[in-house]
Amino acid sequence: MMRFAGATATLVLLTSALVGAEFALTSKNTTITFVGTKPGGRHEGGFKTVTGTATLPGNDLTELKITLDIDVESIYTDQPKLTAHLKSPDFFGVKSNPKAKFVSTKVEKDGAQYKITGDLTMCGKTSAVTFPAQLAATGGQLTLSSKFAIDRTQWGMTYGRGKVDDNVTLNVSVKAK
Repeated sequence: MMRFAGATATLVLLTSALVGAEFALTSKNTTITFVGTKPGGRHEGGFKTVTGTATLPGNDLTELKITLDIDVESIYTDQPKLTAHLKSPDFFGVKSNPKAKFVSTKVEKDGAQYKITGDLTMCGKTSAVTFPAQLAATGGQLTLSSKFAIDRTQWGMTYGRGKVDDNVTLNVSVKAK
């Protein structure tokens, strides 16, 4: 009986540690990388600076709320010349649009994983995106892992159409405490 009571108390403490939890999202625990492709080639990159919050009001991951600000000026690629071009008005136009933002609007259970829907604002334009994610919140830690593609033209990035593929693959990883 004492073991059961002790195990129950431990479970309650571990579970309650996540009730009302707010996780700070920073460049130390959140990464966003991308792969852009073109016929005969590909380039990898990402964003060095992100900030935001993930709020879990209870233990139900479908109630997760994410707000993430992306410092577009922190973009990097495998080619310095490409990095400079991506900062230009042909792509992100960082002088007039230095930040991008993602705000979740819905999280749904989808078999063994989840589907996260939200508004992604880049280049002054907002479009809804939905992506698959592996999500977990245990032991006071939130983890998220996702790989998905977006169509860059939804945000007005049309430079090089036909020479540069419209779809860009994003990899998102969160390990926040």
